[in-house]
Amino acid sequence: MKITDIKFGMLRVPLKTPFKTALRTVDRVEDIVIMVHTDSGHIGYGEAPATAVITGDTHGSIVDAIRHYISPRLIGEDIANLNRLTQLIQNAMEKNSSAKAAVEIAIYDLFGQLYGAPLYKLLGGGDPVITTDITISVDYIDKMVADSIAAVDRGFESLKIKVGKDIGVDIERVKAIYAAVEDRALLRLDANQGWTAKQAVYALQTLEDAGVRLELVEQPVKAHDLEGMRYVTERVHTPIMADESVFGPMEVVELIRMRAADIINIKLMKTGGISNAIRIADIAAMHGIECMIGCMLETSISVAAAVHVAVAKADIITKVDLDGPSLCLFNPVEGGVIFNESEITITDAPGLGIREIRGLELIE
Repeated sequence: MKITDIKFGMLRVPLKTPFKTALRTVDRVEDIVIMVHTDSGHIGYGEAPATAVITGDTHGSIVDAIRHYISPRLIGEDIANLNRLTQLIQNAMEKNSSAKAAVEIAIYDLFGQLYGAPLYKLLGGGDPVITTDITISVDYIDKMVADSIAAVDRGFESLKIKVGKDIGVDIERVKAIYAAVEDRALLRLDANQGWTAKQAVYALQTLEDAGVRLELVEQPVKAHDLEGMRYVTERVHTPIMADESVFGPMEVVELIRMRAADIINIKLMKTGGISNAIRIADIAAMHGIECMIGCMLETSISVAAAVHVAVAKADIITKVDLDGPSLCLFNPVEGGVIFNESEITITDAPGLGIREIRGLELIE
């Protein structure tokens, strides 16, 4: 099975409600989809969102990176040589992690198809059913409380609460949601780099003193501020998770060396795909550091790949934040991983199991 061509498409899917964080507001998913064609007729699918404020990738840069730098290295290569292919992708250029992730996802999809097995089995196996949290966008307090109650009523047992805009209001938001859901759900906060280190300590100590118990707080300070992250981690009881501070394995090693966080959030769009995500999980496991696996605003194409990784590395990836498909108004993918509210199930289909993507607009 050799690679013959890589084609591009744009996938647009409206969200059920606007997605609001301290960094941006989005009302629909707009992702680049790639299709890696082979001489055997098999097609591997990958996906990448434009997340300029986090990874620096735009739709144009993703297409250009793949078309002009990654694709020429891969044409004619054999899918069986997986390690060689991932090295070619990662060494094609600096940065551009989302573009690399899209291609790696498609290559791993084809690798599974080559051997007639779902990807997670080739990565080590595991229980093909996991549960995810759901994101509660930053908004007025009453709206966030109502959204939280609705999510719990739909069966979600973990809520990821977006904060980071106004620290005083943030504290009141969390108190109100905590009181509303009582013991029905765990709360995870995501500050999206919205606080300073001292603000984070103040907010978390205030919440702890008020009896609010949080499962974790994600990226309270700026991505580059590892000293600030350590400052927070050392001064609060609530576990601190690094997200934007950690893209690849080397940053994980430095974060662990500094003891700057308690948990690491793995996202394929940051790591550049599956190969580095696995390396990060293995490094974390060596040091007894838990991981979460998360996603950007992605559909069930690339999120499916993250699900396979989560299942295969479930011993260290103990928390799942793969709610992108649940936020979409509909699922454009036929086949593949099944997303049913909080429950995610992998089928026995080879690779990622994707049969068709509806509404895909081809890009020449």
